[in-house]
Amino acid sequence: MQFAKRLEPLRANVFADMDNAKAKAKAAGLDLIDLSLGSSDQPPADHVIETIARSLPDRSTHGYVLFHRTGEFREAAARWYRDRYGVEVDPQTEVLTLIGSQEGTAHLPLAILNPGDFALLTDPGYPSHMGGVYLASGQIYPMPLRAENHFLPVFDDIPAPVLEQARMMVLSYPHNPTTAIAPLSFFKEAVAFCQRHDLVLVHDFPYADMVFDREATEAAPSVLQADPEKTVSIEFFTLSKSYNMGGLRVGYAIGNAELIRALRQVKAAIDFNQYQGILNGAIAALTGPQDSVKQNLEVFKKRRDAFVNALNRIGWAVPLPISTMYVWAKLPEAWQNDSVGFCIQMVEKTGIAASPGAGFGKAGEGYVRFALVHDPPILEKAVERIGQFLNS
Repeated sequence: MQFAKRLEPLRANVFADMDNAKAKAKAAGLDLIDLSLGSSDQPPADHVIETIARSLPDRSTHGYVLFHRTGEFREAAARWYRDRYGVEVDPQTEVLTLIGSQEGTAHLPLAILNPGDFALLTDPGYPSHMGGVYLASGQIYPMPLRAENHFLPVFDDIPAPVLEQARMMVLSYPHNPTTAIAPLSFFKEAVAFCQRHDLVLVHDFPYADMVFDREATEAAPSVLQADPEKTVSIEFFTLSKSYNMGGLRVGYAIGNAELIRALRQVKAAIDFNQYQGILNGAIAALTGPQDSVKQNLEVFKKRRDAFVNALNRIGWAVPLPISTMYVWAKLPEAWQNDSVGFCIQMVEKTGIAASPGAGFGKAGEGYVRFALVHDPPILEKAVERIGQFLNS
């Protein structure tokens, strides 16, 4: 049986290797503490769950949900952006409902790239950004993110021949996996660069609210603040992180009307939308009390402090991340060139699972990502076992 060549880049998957290693650890009877997946263990707010529950007996919510039935949700998203970022958005032409932001980032390249066109992606970066480009038969130019540059790409380093074939740039700040943030001045530079080179600027924005110790709207600006006319920009937001609705799969695209229209055309050929009850819950999340968002941040801040302090106590010096729900840790020198081997051996010997930096791109080698998805006592227990592994 023959398959499309576009699947070839997707076959090698270090996360599949990690899944196998986790299964092996469980089969061996180890107590698995999984810090490899960034899926929040916190529940949605009560008023969100209650809204969805009230929708279930309503037979009018049980049918297909096409674009025009998403109008109330799109209006809520537009108001959220206006109130938060001071950006006016037309909910009819500049917002599109999505089944999570990953749907948007993976499908948008189908609307932008012709075979052989380049997409400029951060390295390391979120794997679905790469997958969408490969499925569109595009090429990837990795923009290295280095600690000395605050994990921001250097646009002047992109070769001219690549720019001639490039059609889009994908950014995502606060950044997974490095936990870096980007100031508004950086986004203004990115917008000007994309305008100059006729590039679509894509911003994946799932961690808009997950900034510690500073106001999120200041430390984590929207790309639309740098491009209020929406000349080249489209942004993706999900309710998975801020509102703990990951399994409910709801998000949206917002930005340039032509890009929204093109993505809508792709979406129409592939799927409909979520169950109407989920959209009702999402509207309640965006328009209702925001106390749970602040409480959520406090939970992850306590976990961050407990985990990093514990790592420092065992001699693994890791700075406090300023954002997201992760710790991006530089590996001890002995493991600098084998993050996959480190993570596989650690889970098989201790039951502690983490994500190897190499899984996020070539520039991620030498690092490991821990997801703060357990309470402090469990995180400290995990670090105790990590210390034993390092000492062995």
